[in-house]
Amino acid sequence: MPKNNVYITTTLPYVNAEPHIGFALEIVQADAFARYQRLLGSEVFFNFGTDEHGLKIYRKAKEQGKDPQTYTDEYSEKFDDLKKSLNLSYNNFIRTTNPEHKKAAQEFWKICHKNGYIYKKLYKSKYCVGCELEKTDSELVDGKCPIHPSTEIEIIEEENYFFKFSEFENKLLELYDNNPAFVIPSFRLKEIKTFVEGGLNDFSISRLREKLPWGVEVPGDPNHVMYVWFDALINYISAIGWPDDSKSFEKWWPVIQFAGKDNLRQQSAIWQAMLMAAGLPPSQQIVIHGFISMGGQKISKSLGNSINPYELVAKYGTDAVRYFLLSKIHPFKDGDFTYDKFEESYNSDLANGLGNTVARVAKLAEKAYFSPEHKGVNLDENYSKSFAKFKFNEVLELLWKKLKGIDRLIDRVEPWKFNVKDTDESVKLKTFLQNACTEILDISYHLKPILPETSKKVQKQFNSGSVKSQKPLFPRLDK
Repeated sequence: MPKNNVYITTTLPYVNAEPHIGFALEIVQADAFARYQRLLGSEVFFNFGTDEHGLKIYRKAKEQGKDPQTYTDEYSEKFDDLKKSLNLSYNNFIRTTNPEHKKAAQEFWKICHKNGYIYKKLYKSKYCVGCELEKTDSELVDGKCPIHPSTEIEIIEEENYFFKFSEFENKLLELYDNNPAFVIPSFRLKEIKTFVEGGLNDFSISRLREKLPWGVEVPGDPNHVMYVWFDALINYISAIGWPDDSKSFEKWWPVIQFAGKDNLRQQSAIWQAMLMAAGLPPSQQIVIHGFISMGGQKISKSLGNSINPYELVAKYGTDAVRYFLLSKIHPFKDGDFTYDKFEESYNSDLANGLGNTVARVAKLAEKAYFSPEHKGVNLDENYSKSFAKFKFNEVLELLWKKLKGIDRLIDRVEPWKFNVKDTDESVKLKTFLQNACTEILDISYHLKPILPETSKKVQKQFNSGSVKSQKPLFPRLDK
């Protein structure tokens, strides 16, 4: 049976700020899905990286008195460090300042230009530097971008190259109609269809080098650099060797893309139109998550309520952070974070739930000098169905239901009362312990994509001869 090749990517975060919990959500979701695919036996190419061009990055570097490349080198490393902190399994880290990516972006431009989808004109528009996007009056609230209300809208008036986005309305709608699961969840697919049905406008894909020297040079015109979105989106194919390594590209493409709701238009419409313009197949699927608020307030640097994932991990541990993001934050809707919610979840689900159940079974097995027989594990059908639909919260609800079932069984059977000197009761105890240990091993195997380190600890504890008690998986937090 041939191996299934699965290509997974996140969006590329801008390196104009420290990593935040909203992006931690995206990368942990993608990582859990990548690990699940490996459980199925798939070969996985998991891409992550940083978006390093654009006006706001150029300005940030200048604010700090740094060369843009030096600035992006420093911040890119801060994002790559998430691999260790969040225990991520990505096997490719791409930077849009890499020579190979820049070469691919220029080749992509040439093909789109040759195919008649790029032209030059003088134009004037309103521009949000925070989004790195042009804005129409209908998208502004009191003259401000609703996503970046503290950033002044700028007026750009210059000669730029344009992409013929307007020519792809029917082709995009056909793509959506033919692939009802192309954008997950379905209400996001409906949202992007409504946007496309409203009519598409051509958009600028270059900037004058004299105003923005930080970008990929437009082929054949050294006076212009590529607009950051046009350049950055191409990473999804440059990461797998396009255009030079056709064998690698054909092996991995198309891709499953994880993105936030503020990336819906770019990922599911702009990028798909760009692929069509270059004569390339569309992505396989776009998975859109919501935003995370802090106690009901939007997270922002100006409010001083941003949540640093490194600090969370340092205080509570990697798997505790992964658990909260995948269990307590809805995979598709906006979610809310507070330290009280986090600690309540930690104590009730991890310390008292998973940790206590594993400890109870281990203690009973240790007292009986019991060594469980190792049995193979088949993935639960409902577990697989939920994972296939990216419903990480449902995956965990299923596993915690099984954990509670073990606890209830212990309380009902009261195995500590068995008289091991009595042959029949000794057999009953061993049968009970075999079933309980098998269930613990089964649950821990299913936890591999979600809580990889915890899964490894439990597998080792219950698979190494006689089961021994260990220190708590999740020490209870004192209030």
